[in-house]
This record gives sequence, structure tokens and C-alpha cells, in this order.
Amino acid sequence: MLVAVVAAASYLPLIRREAWWIRVFDFPRLQILALGLVALAALVCFRDLRAGSGALALAVLLPALLIQVHRIYPYTPVAPKEVIAARDFRPEETLALFVANVLMGNRESGRLLDLVRAYRPDVVLLLEPDAWWEERMRALEASYPYAVKDPRDNRYGMLLYSRLPLVDPEIRFLVREGVPSMHMRIRLRSGAAAWLYCIHPEPPSPTEAETSAPRDAELLIVGREVKDRDAPTIVTGDLNDVAWSYTTTLFQKTSGLLDPRKGRGMFNTFHARIPLMRWPLDHVFHSNHFLVAELRRLPAFGSDHFPFFVRLAFRPDVATVQEEPSAGAEDREEADRKIRAGREAERSGPPPAGD
Repeated sequence: MLVAVVAAASYLPLIRREAWWIRVFDFPRLQILALGLVALAALVCFRDLRAGSGALALAVLLPALLIQVHRIYPYTPVAPKEVIAARDFRPEETLALFVANVLMGNRESGRLLDLVRAYRPDVVLLLEPDAWWEERMRALEASYPYAVKDPRDNRYGMLLYSRLPLVDPEIRFLVREGVPSMHMRIRLRSGAAAWLYCIHPEPPSPTEAETSAPRDAELLIVGREVKDRDAPTIVTGDLNDVAWSYTTTLFQKTSGLLDPRKGRGMFNTFHARIPLMRWPLDHVFHSNHFLVAELRRLPAFGSDHFPFFVRLAFRPDVATVQEEPSAGAEDREEADRKIRAGREAERSGPPPAGD
């Protein structure tokens, strides 16, 4: 039975369909691998693997385990690093971001403020805030004079606070009404400017979006815009997708952005309250103009997500050294299909529901 569960959870995500009951198996790959290793140990100890049902179970299980290892290996410390570590840099070249999904009903605002004050980021991005959270975060405004605010009671609000000037910030609804994203340029201390995209699409689930189509479309629309601009760029937020999913990989190919976690670790940010069920839902991607100086998951503060902190160093001289992902013809066709599917789902689906 355990072999059958592991096999189903491994092979179903190979189907490139957006139904939530397929895409849900993209998330717990580490947990599925652990179950598979338990099943393998049981087969070795208690079954004859040379013939009959034991051999068949082994033939089904081993490819499933390889699928899981293949997916999560790039996010282990033994894999090659996709982003070079910044060693020598000037403070004016850096940009530090603090990103946290606050969990709308969470009321531990004091613990969040303590973390912000301890790490002193240049930019604070909060996801899921409602009007209550917006009021509590006014304590940041003395230190963060630039802000973009869109608190909402549907779990898709956003608050952004910055020490650095923001250029032409706007709130856009790329796929679904009620699901905003923030787009702007940020002026670094050196005088250079970088594009900053903040996104939080709907997750595929039976209680929210029945398919991943709206989420996938939003990611890929942003990815194409980033590629067309071909400028220093950072994309961050709660993508409601894991780092190793097919769609996130397609987003990287479409945008050309790098993932600083590769070769460093998974940095699982969800679920903060369930240690055995964690995966990386919150992300930062950036163009090859940046190196990574610091990347860490921060302590829990009452939300179901851990916050994360990243410090990037703007070094455009290394852009030719860090190879960016690229999309082939098949990737571009698949991105087209997913964007069409997402827009069709928006026309036919209900608006996001609040609590």
C-alpha cells in the first residue's frame, strides 16, 4: 500500500494539468521521498525482490524515488550554486528585503515588528494584511518613509515599506480581480535602479482556486514582462508554489531570473506550525545583476509562514558570469497555453473569497 501511495504521488505530477488534486503533489516532495525510503527499507527487509510482487514493487518504487531526488536535489547544499556569494561589496550596493506572510487572522504584530527592527531591512513586504495589520504597521512609517499599501480582508492584501525611494509604484491585477500585485522601481543607495515585483497568486486547492491556472498565468505574465524589460529585477512574494515545481522552473526559464536558494538549501517557509509538513512557498528571484550576500529563514512570529530575509549586492559586472535560465520553443508554447488557461479560468471563476 505504501509503495502505491508513493508511486501515485510521484507519477501524477508528471501530468501537465492544472487540477488542484494533481498539483498538490508538487508540494511535499521531501515527505514523499521519506515515505518512499521507508517503503524501500520494508521491501528489502521483508520481501523477496528477485521475483513476483516484490520485484514489481521495487520496479515501481525506484523510479518514483529518483523523480523526487531529481526535483529536490538542486535545493540541497551539495548541489551547484546558481548565484555567486557576494564577498567584497560596498554598503551602497546592497538591498535587504524582509518578506513575511502575516496570516490575516494572526494578531502577533509585536513579534513581527521586533524581527523587522532586529534585521533592519531596506524593504519590508507583508502579505495577507487586512486593515488591522495596516494600522499596527504604522509604527514602521518613521523609519520607512516610502510605502505602497493595499490591505484587504480576502487574504490577498499587501503592504510594502521602504527606506529607499520608490519610482512609479503601481498596484495591478494581472489575472484575477481581488488578487493584487505590486510593480515598481527602487532606487538603490548607489543611484542605480532595479525593478521590484511583489506577487501573491491564489493557490490551487478545493477551497480557493480549483486549478493552478490563475497562479501559473500570473507567474508567467510577470516572467515575460521581466524578460522583455531586460533590466535589473527582483521578484518576491508568496508564490503559492514550491521552488522545484514545473511551473516555477518554467517561470525561471521565461524570466531569465536566478534562484539564490539553489545549492544553499530549501529554506522551507511553510508550515511554521507543523514541522513535518514544510516546503518553500515564499520566494525571491533576481536577475544576474545581483549576488547574494545573505539569505536566511527567520524565527516564527505567529503566522503559518516563517518570514525570510535576503541581502543582495548589485554587481552588474558579473552579469555575464552568472548564466541565466532560458526558454526553448516548447517552453514558450507551454507558457502561452498556461497564460490562456489562467485568463479563461478568471472569466469563468468566482472572485477570491475572504475568511
